Amino acid sequence: MPPKGIHSFRSPTRGSNHMVVSGHYLATAAGFRMLEQGGNAIDSGVAAGIAINVTMPQWTSFAGVAPIIIYLADKDEVVTISGVGRWPKAATLEYFRDTYGEIPIGVPRSAVPAACDAWLRALELYGTMTFEQVIQPSLELAEGGSPVSETFAARIKDFEWFLTAHPGSRELFLPGGKPLEEGQNFVQKDLANVFRKMVAAERASAGRGREAGVRAARDFFYKGEVAEKMVRFAQGHDGLLTMEDFADFSVKVERPESGTYKDYTIYTCGPWSQGPSLIEVLNLLEPFDIRSMGHNSAEYIHAVTEAIKLSFSDRDAYYGDPEFVDVPMAGILSKEYSAERRKALDTARAWPELPPPGNPWPFQGVDRPAARGVIATPRRHAVPDLDTASSCAVDRWGNAFAATFSDSFGTTPIVPGLGMIISNRGGQSWLDPDIPNSLEPWKRPRLTPNPAIAFKDGKLFMPFATPGTDAQVQAMAQMFLNMVEFGMSPQQAVEEPRFVSYSFPGSYWPHPYYPGLVQLEGWINRKVGERLASMGHEVGWWEDWSWEAGGLCGIMVDPTWHTLVGGADLRMECCAIGG
Repeated sequence: MPPKGIHSFRSPTRGSNHMVVSGHYLATAAGFRMLEQGGNAIDSGVAAGIAINVTMPQWTSFAGVAPIIIYLADKDEVVTISGVGRWPKAATLEYFRDTYGEIPIGVPRSAVPAACDAWLRALELYGTMTFEQVIQPSLELAEGGSPVSETFAARIKDFEWFLTAHPGSRELFLPGGKPLEEGQNFVQKDLANVFRKMVAAERASAGRGREAGVRAARDFFYKGEVAEKMVRFAQGHDGLLTMEDFADFSVKVERPESGTYKDYTIYTCGPWSQGPSLIEVLNLLEPFDIRSMGHNSAEYIHAVTEAIKLSFSDRDAYYGDPEFVDVPMAGILSKEYSAERRKALDTARAWPELPPPGNPWPFQGVDRPAARGVIATPRRHAVPDLDTASSCAVDRWGNAFAATFSDSFGTTPIVPGLGMIISNRGGQSWLDPDIPNSLEPWKRPRLTPNPAIAFKDGKLFMPFATPGTDAQVQAMAQMFLNMVEFGMSPQQAVEEPRFVSYSFPGSYWPHPYYPGLVQLEGWINRKVGERLASMGHEVGWWEDWSWEAGGLCGIMVDPTWHTLVGGADLRMECCAIGG
């Protein structure tokens, strides 16, 4: 007899032709509109991403960051777009040490905005629609408003102290002195005005073709009125950004990093993100008989957690902007290095603290010693800076898109007259010159957002992504293993209870570090927690369905029927639509 009921709390979303999944239902509708109008996955993913910039300013900004990964079916090629901004050219480590002694909350940590450039570069190079077409749903949401969600309202109250202190933020999120409430219609006329002026710039260049029009809209942001207002605001609030920084900035189109797990190939963004650490985690786990351990058993959680610790130790010791740092990426991602690194993974005992980094240099033919690694000081009371959202799309031609975008209103004020913040991504740098992710002029901070695309036997399997700062790689690894090792659908895979390690310095300043800590969602068996504690883990418990464990989005291409199956996490407002 067939099983009764379904194996997930939400029925899997299926589509025959195309699908979009994102962190907000209205954004998913925006992306789906593009697909139904004949657009491709890039048009859809960009439309959904910008719509989230409008509907979820508590997590993202049109002037924030937006790393993107794209599969181009006609070329059988994967490309990435480095949607991360750069430190101002005037920013130096010595200046921050001498002036602040830290990377402070506020405008001083601002980097050049990258999301706008990333969205429009993807659209210009790989989309089919105009900026005006793709921005239309977001323009409607900004002008007509969208209902404030429960998490949006809660976030405003959490950061009311910060929002109240800044006129632009106060006017937008506390109209009349009162925080926006759940269900209240949220209108953003200043942001809508920016969109309309960008559309006007595109129309003025329409005679030169679609691509030139998109580029004109982009240049209005970086070389015109928007940049001028941002620079004026930044310099009036101890920021270092200049018009030259905006004019000289451009995201880069780059080859992805890649690795394999059994019959699967995984592509990620480069070491300017934490993306490659997902590949290293899977390399470390590949020889284990994961299936026989049992899903979310103590043995399984231990193995994954210890692999995360080893990978993140290497991440912090070696990752940084490859234009400034020599990153031994080939060594780190080699199977031979993982075999050596795996010797530090004790299947019976947890590392009580951050493990020392390995030495990947010999595995790419270089005679160099291992990095010093991060000297981590426990900080158990640091406030986490949690933001970010994601979007994924697959179209009828087989193209795929995934993006993870971020920068919220909680650490940087809204620029009056623009309705958006300036990217706060400088907060993911260090002030230790021996760490590869240290602050330098014009350097890209190594950021956490890291979308990925997986293939099976050389054919598209799944674009996937999640918010969650340092939980991102961990949630994505668990989703992938849930599907590949435990046979779950994408929807079931994103719903299963998760666990997240914090036994390493967090990516955001002041880099909080909780030695040995692994957080478990409440509906994991308590005996599993007891067993983990006996193995040396410090076990903490979240409530069920904790948004701190991420908000996964993914689209699987069914290998049998070649239809599409979506996974949309219930921990946040994620939504999938297929057609």
